[in-house]
Amino acid sequence: MAEISDSPTTSKPVEENTQTQTLELDTKTTRNTKPGVKRLINSVTVLFSFILGFPLLWKSIEIYRAPLPFDRIDSFSSQIESKPFSFPCHFQAIFIGFDFKASNADVGAAIARRMSDLSRGGDCGGGNAYSVVVVNGEGEVRSVVGKYRHAWIVGRVGAEEAVGRVAEVFVRVFVNGGDEESSVRSEFMPVGADGRIVLSFSLLNADPRDWIYDWDFREMDETLLRPVIEALQPIANITVESQVLYHTPKSSFSYWDDEHGSHIFRTEDLPFFVNSNEWHLDTSVAAGGRYIPSAKECPLQLELPNGEISKTNGFISPMWGGVVVWNPQSCIKDLESKDPVRHMISPQDLQKLFEVLMGQLRQLLGLKSDNLYVGQSGTSILLGSERGFTEWELDVLSRKHICFNLHSCATTLGSLSRLVQSLPRMIIMEEIGKQVKYSLEAAKFAQSNASIGIYDASAVSSRQSRSLAEDAFFHPSIMSISYYSFEHCFAIYSPFFLPVTMHVLLAALREWKRYKQENRKYLASKAKEKVS
Repeated sequence: MAEISDSPTTSKPVEENTQTQTLELDTKTTRNTKPGVKRLINSVTVLFSFILGFPLLWKSIEIYRAPLPFDRIDSFSSQIESKPFSFPCHFQAIFIGFDFKASNADVGAAIARRMSDLSRGGDCGGGNAYSVVVVNGEGEVRSVVGKYRHAWIVGRVGAEEAVGRVAEVFVRVFVNGGDEESSVRSEFMPVGADGRIVLSFSLLNADPRDWIYDWDFREMDETLLRPVIEALQPIANITVESQVLYHTPKSSFSYWDDEHGSHIFRTEDLPFFVNSNEWHLDTSVAAGGRYIPSAKECPLQLELPNGEISKTNGFISPMWGGVVVWNPQSCIKDLESKDPVRHMISPQDLQKLFEVLMGQLRQLLGLKSDNLYVGQSGTSILLGSERGFTEWELDVLSRKHICFNLHSCATTLGSLSRLVQSLPRMIIMEEIGKQVKYSLEAAKFAQSNASIGIYDASAVSSRQSRSLAEDAFFHPSIMSISYYSFEHCFAIYSPFFLPVTMHVLLAALREWKRYKQENRKYLASKAKEKVS
């Protein structure tokens, strides 16, 4: 009988399938070899090359900025703006022929109160002693202010009136320079920012076909101008220049007046008198022009608003300076001569011209051009000086000069500080930092010298402080147009570097993640081997 037997079942395919699945599972969770670091090193190297190159890029676009003392600038500016700059007071009054019932201290206190009422909180007097001598005598009261630092009041005057006159002389004359309103902080003309004054004198021949005039300006400079320049030396560095111009007609019109027997031009025509097209004058200097009219408008005289003829025949034109119209002695043209006659202005006429020009210069500097001061208590005669400026007038100019320079220095340095802080990428050269530092030091010296009454040294220091501040603010490097913000810099470089940097960074992160994953598989494989 045949036997039926089952064929043996073979499990080989099943075992192979199981082994394959197990092997695939192991490769996902474990690995037998340690993961390599070559790819990771390459990715990290490229990333670090970008990171190390960033400081080099930042260094290449770095802006050099010298450190500026912003705190000192702010402190100096606030001090100048908030606290009025005051000068020491040294006044003395000498009364002769008075029988005061009060003591000397009470009289001094009364004078101080009257001075306080007149000054209205303005700046005080100078470091030098100012003296007023009051002599109670007979006759009309006369007041004279000398060319140094003293004054006299002589005549029948009461005690109360004497106190009022003394206080007015102290405040209105010695302190304010004869100006009713103290203008210490007003603009100081015509000193430039560098502390220089250029006195330019021009002789203008309207029509050289009629006559030609010349002058010996060298003699005028040596004998008349030199004392003035030496007197104003602490205030400004003065230089003098001169020129003779031809074919320089005026722009305004004049008319013949039978009553005065001359051609007349009025004050309304003064703004149009200077012919800017023909008169080659420097507007940056204190100019002094002597205009010689042509034969068809000679003599030419200035009519004042009250209808009178000007004695000086001169005026001050804004932006141009002082102008004096000088008429020749004979206004009749020599018709027989074909060539124009050449004349030399006499020394006497030069002396008269100098007196008029000095009065105009005094007006430009803020002083009175005449020798009278009319106040509330009476009229005072102001004696002149051969140098053009008395000692007490030079003190007034020094105080104005010091105050204006210090205020200008504080304003300029404050503007520079705000400008630098508002532009973080502005180039600040080392020279600018030194100029700011020296400007603050010079301003400090000016304040300390002025507080003890040393006006000459204080004026020089204040001039230096203003000049250094202006030089720092208008330094050529500050005027550059290459200042841009950090946002602008980022907007320029980001389209070039940001895409590449992002790809390198993502590749490095992806490689680092892959390496950590493979390393965990390797560690898991090692752990299974130890267990088995």
